[in-house]
Amino acid sequence: MKPHTLRSFFQVTFIALISGLLLTSCGSSPGGDKRNKMIVSVKDQTMLLTKDGKAVKAYKISTSKFGVGNTRNSKKTPLGKMEIAKKIGGGSRSGTVFKSRRKTGQIMKPNTRGRDPIVTRIMWLKGNEYRNRDTYRRYIYIHGTPAEHKIGTPASYGCIRMKSRDVIDLYRRVGVGAEVKVVYDHLYKTPEGRKSASVLRKAYYGG
Repeated sequence: MKPHTLRSFFQVTFIALISGLLLTSCGSSPGGDKRNKMIVSVKDQTMLLTKDGKAVKAYKISTSKFGVGNTRNSKKTPLGKMEIAKKIGGGSRSGTVFKSRRKTGQIMKPNTRGRDPIVTRIMWLKGNEYRNRDTYRRYIYIHGTPAEHKIGTPASYGCIRMKSRDVIDLYRRVGVGAEVKVVYDHLYKTPEGRKSASVLRKAYYGG
């Protein structure tokens, strides 16, 4: 092999190795997060997180005050199977305000009167079914809200809202590719919910 050809070979190999190490260190995997799954109940205004099929935690949330549906510009929360397409805001302070997914430099405390922006963390969803295929283009997120007193009731404009401490906790547990399934019925009527009585009881009653 000629010297310049050999040098090129080692350069390409080195770049490939570094790229592989960077991907590994960032926790990336070709298939995404297939271990974690979130089931959101509109009736219960609760999200159940499972890992490898076992219940991990339940969070009170808020879906749309306009109801459920997959129509564009409806401000309704889409139903069906989706997944996390992008995660935005990791490491940001609790209450960090986002506009068009960019930090504004403002920090809002829970239940601050007035504006009701997206805060703390964003997990951008995309639909995996024909009926919710416009989810990504509708900018449907799981995100934090300063209006924490409304959590547990339908209050959003289509997104799934969480308290800042809860969205921070969820953000660190799940990765891109994790499934999010929004159902209208009670969680205890879902296969995952029937196996998660103690976890759900803690979310509902704090015990």
